[in-house]
Amino acid sequence: MSPTRDPAEVPTEHTSPARRRVGSVVVVNTGDGKGKSSAAFGVVVRAVARDWPVAVVQFLKSGKWRVGEEKVCRDRLGVDWFAIGEGFTWLSEDLTEDEAVAREAWRHASALIAAGEHRLVVLDEITYPMNWGWIPTDEVVAAIAGRPGDVNVVCTGRDAPDALVDVADTVSEVRKVKHAYDTGVHAMKGIDY
Repeated sequence: MSPTRDPAEVPTEHTSPARRRVGSVVVVNTGDGKGKSSAAFGVVVRAVARDWPVAVVQFLKSGKWRVGEEKVCRDRLGVDWFAIGEGFTWLSEDLTEDEAVAREAWRHASALIAAGEHRLVVLDEITYPMNWGWIPTDEVVAAIAGRPGDVNVVCTGRDAPDALVDVADTVSEVRKVKHAYDTGVHAMKGIDY
């Protein structure tokens, strides 16, 4: 037996916008919880499964790390992977050098976006150098807004600037409820990297 509805509860007009196809979207994964980059790499797998050319630019992790997702994406899936960062800033011996490296990473990322050769470009942990003033937010937003029509962009990192949120089509905030690291558990291979 189906439930009976009061006629006053039935919507009388269609409130959702008409569905349409677009050439590309911008996704932002932000918040203080674990999983922002992991979600982005899930999109990478989806894109590769559709035979899209994909590029990832990491703004904090250096090429020395060779994290698990890099190994599988670069070596097995053919993703163009650029780990250009200098590592965590709180471990840095020279923040000036870290800033210069972040600027170089952005130059490379903006060129990848503008070239239009990749259907997906992931800007992993880009919000940090944006928030530190190392790369201009307005420049990042302009490059994303002016991208070729079939270039999708996924940005990750905490505290996404308002202008980045505004240019995005989809924004997800990952909220930390609890994290093993807070209890002294070290980052784990296969789970955290």
